[in-house]
Amino acid sequence: MTTPPLRLMAVHAHPDDESSKGAATTARYAASGAEVLVVSCTGGERGSVLNPSYGRQITDLEEMRQVRTVEMAAAAEALGVQHRWLGFVDSGLPEGDPLPPLPPGCFALTPLEEAAAPLVEIVREFRPHVITTYDPTGGYPHPDHIMCHRVAKEAFETAGDPERYRDRGAPWTPLKLYYNHDFSMTRIRTMHEAMIDAGLESPFGDWVESRAAREIPEREVTTRIPCAESFPARDAALVAHATQIDPDGFFFATPRDLEAQVWPVEEYELAASRVATTLPEDDLFAGIAGDEGGAP
Repeated sequence: MTTPPLRLMAVHAHPDDESSKGAATTARYAASGAEVLVVSCTGGERGSVLNPSYGRQITDLEEMRQVRTVEMAAAAEALGVQHRWLGFVDSGLPEGDPLPPLPPGCFALTPLEEAAAPLVEIVREFRPHVITTYDPTGGYPHPDHIMCHRVAKEAFETAGDPERYRDRGAPWTPLKLYYNHDFSMTRIRTMHEAMIDAGLESPFGDWVESRAAREIPEREVTTRIPCAESFPARDAALVAHATQIDPDGFFFATPRDLEAQVWPVEEYELAASRVATTLPEDDLFAGIAGDEGGAP
């Protein structure tokens, strides 16, 4: 009898987040035969063009949505993963003092149950054993990242309850919930010191030395996934987001052979588990067999 494949769902706020946070992990698991689904909560409509070599800015929301839809399809292909849109509108990153109000109808202002309902439906359809997303801070204080955490946590906690979201499919109980830790200061400092020791100019100096960086709380790391062999897939996915990622910029400043030597992993925090597992882990599916999960 063939064991059903393990299934991983990565829930992200915008297209490009899946390529900068946990991308080598999803590519690794997809290549090893697991079913991997990336869910983008918004279309990234209010994102700016961040790549100076892109050539022009895009100010129309519908045009940006269309461009980033094409980029996301290319990134998913590079990672070897499936992809779904949750369908909400990017909230934008408010700037100023005081901060301006968020735009009406945006993702971050959507009531929690309304925002979580389509994700619960996708969970019940795809039936993931593991879900990954951001910690309660969002990783950084973008309102969509914080909302993404809330929505993913709500779906993890309720998708298996037949009394919740009763019109959204048959219950399915995910077994583990993880938070991404790709931009931890421990990683940044380690890479910074490795580049200095190698006689290279580090792009992380200002970041490491800033007061804001010193005040960032370090969350617990429970799980390190070896995935250096999937760095090329991650990089291809990053480049696919041409409006957002400068191929000569920050994400590519570290020599890949040095990165593979010094930091060949992606890190996670096990936030909740319905199966027994021993920490620390080196596998998101630790403690899970392929036929586990389902209705309570």
